[in-house]
Amino acid sequence: MPDYATLRFIWWLILGALLIGFAVMDGFDLGVGASFRFIGRNDEERRALLESIEPVWDGNQVWFILAGGAVFAAWPLLYAASFSGLYLAMFLLLVALILRPVGFIFRNKLADARWRNVWDWALTVGGAVPALLFGVAFGNLFLGLPFHFDTLQRPVFAGGLLSLLRPFPLLAGVVSLSMLLMHGCTYAALKVGPPMAGRAAALGRACALLYAVAFIGAGIWVSTLDGQHIVSVVNAGGPSNPANKQVVISHAAWLLNFHARPVLWLLPVLALVGAAAAALLLGIRRAGLAFVCSSIAVAGTILTAGVSLFPFLLPSSSYPTHGLTVWDASSSRLTLTIMLGAVIVFLPIVLAYTSWVFRVLRGRITLEEVRRHSGIY
Repeated sequence: MPDYATLRFIWWLILGALLIGFAVMDGFDLGVGASFRFIGRNDEERRALLESIEPVWDGNQVWFILAGGAVFAAWPLLYAASFSGLYLAMFLLLVALILRPVGFIFRNKLADARWRNVWDWALTVGGAVPALLFGVAFGNLFLGLPFHFDTLQRPVFAGGLLSLLRPFPLLAGVVSLSMLLMHGCTYAALKVGPPMAGRAAALGRACALLYAVAFIGAGIWVSTLDGQHIVSVVNAGGPSNPANKQVVISHAAWLLNFHARPVLWLLPVLALVGAAAAALLLGIRRAGLAFVCSSIAVAGTILTAGVSLFPFLLPSSSYPTHGLTVWDASSSRLTLTIMLGAVIVFLPIVLAYTSWVFRVLRGRITLEEVRRHSGIY
């Protein structure tokens, strides 16, 4: 059985894997939703694009639920501080996510063009807003959030919704939005027929370029930021007490892990290479390989952010010593052990079921099929 410190690190890896799974699987749903109104020029084309994600979007939400459950059970202090302090931002995120299933259900209830136009915009917002907010959330981690814990370890948050919309987090939001638009376009180029596939490929290449520029710009900006690092002795196997450490703020501290282990620079390189390869493959109509490369870019982006912040999970800007880390925000050793056993059993089942679903639903959705199912043929 792993010791407490090892379990904490394993669960940090699991949390990262779940976030990557969510970004890859639900990310293309969000990307298609945010772009389908621009890729599809008429009702039939938009219906084809929506039908490419309708059968799978709810299954992809499993990754979001798993990540939320993992934070709740494995990192209770992180769950309490983030969900209570970021309540309004979470509310907006959930409203945008709820628009998707409602839009899928109600869009085709009436044949009226104005009715469908309203729901098309609702679905676009339901894809674009979460993609943007996820990046804004990650960007705020690099600046720290204004919170601390009282004597009963209750989180006290001193910020508001508007305080989250600072320049660097907004740039991180652009990184996230352009990345998921690229990812969604590669999926659309793979799953729908012409002429939508060609438009998706063109938009995907443009989004890949925007992502690369924004990602490089964010990286340069991070190198100019003041970051946090722990200067006291870390008891990786000790009790979870966020205040039991000393943290200092220094210039470019978020790059210390990369300087200590230069091999980690391969992660941002992997993200950029994946995006570049996806753009090139879209240009030669190899959408399947482009989707794989886009997934690699997504994974590389999340890993780059996670490694930069490690061991911090939720840095505090007002009380740096109260920032949450891998070593002082977890559940007990017994809880982490039981949950690890559950992950070992159930995660392969989720992967197997997901693979089976996509195998069953393989193939392109063409305009002819949409017309046939609409009773035109």
